[in-house]
Amino acid sequence: MIHTIEWRNGAVVMIDQRLLPSQEVYRVYRDYRAVARAIKDMVIRGAPAIGVAAAFGIALGMQRPRRQPDKAFDHICRTFAATRPTAVNLFWAIERMRRCFAACKAKEPTRLSRRLLDEALAIHREDIAANRALGLYGARLVPKKARIMTHCNAGALATAGYGTALGVIRAAREAGKSITVLATETRPFLQGARLTAWELKKERIPTTLITDSMAGHFMKQGQISCVVVGADRIAANGDVANKIGTYSLAVLAKRHGIPFFVAAPTSTIDLTCADGDHIPIENRDPHEVTHIGDQAIAPKGVAVANPAFDVTPHELISAIITEHGVARTPYTRRLLKLCKATSAGSKVRPH
Repeated sequence: MIHTIEWRNGAVVMIDQRLLPSQEVYRVYRDYRAVARAIKDMVIRGAPAIGVAAAFGIALGMQRPRRQPDKAFDHICRTFAATRPTAVNLFWAIERMRRCFAACKAKEPTRLSRRLLDEALAIHREDIAANRALGLYGARLVPKKARIMTHCNAGALATAGYGTALGVIRAAREAGKSITVLATETRPFLQGARLTAWELKKERIPTTLITDSMAGHFMKQGQISCVVVGADRIAANGDVANKIGTYSLAVLAKRHGIPFFVAAPTSTIDLTCADGDHIPIENRDPHEVTHIGDQAIAPKGVAVANPAFDVTPHELISAIITEHGVARTPYTRRLLKLCKATSAGSKVRPH
């Protein structure tokens, strides 16, 4: 399995996803501020992976004794909260680390730092377990012979391991189903072309790369069995924020009668967010649109819009797949039930 992020010898180690697929470079971080910068600069990306990175970064920042631990801890948490606004897993992980600190801050510094690290390691382990569990649930929804379309990268690289949307694909293949994949390139950061295609090629899962604008053509031709995507935030009513272009795919899938599935752990569900209109959308550097690498592909000075995410309304979604089961409409009641299962500590294992 691809090791997206690990704790190794007192440091946070991440594969630099900006350099894939041409180079596999692992960065070693010994300062929490560098981990925060890595999140902002997309060395690591994908909602669950960002949450794990923040947890490790907070633990890293508290490894040495602090003169004012409460103040230092709060500053570290705020540093990570300022990195990327849309992925709720980031804020979920920060809040979990805050609860751990509150419960243990009276302990002597060495024990406190150890406890924070243990919590971050638990978040890492639990994410992999959740992805495997949701993969099994999702695999049941996939036909025995399926051509699956996916968008962006919701694989091992977007998580602590195994993946969400690609977790469903992996689990379906492991169940003996005949799976082929159509991966959209995912402009402007090309996560589909650079990352998803790379992951699936390493796994020897038959994959065809297409441009984003080709999706409707292949759906119209009757070549797509279902669409499976990940999520960066799921509102209480089932509206889903995911990589820009997801909404367009959902509309196309609805038009052609193709099931549209969202795969994400319950840590991606934000019950405090009533609907998609309340999800903050990150806007990124125009350079990502006007350039590929250092090569300009647009005239200098042209106006650019670069929202990183869009929101897919719940009525376009066939099902939301989590580690505790599959939610279908009405989503408000079902998502609440799944989140309660998480709070109650239910095992992430399909029944």
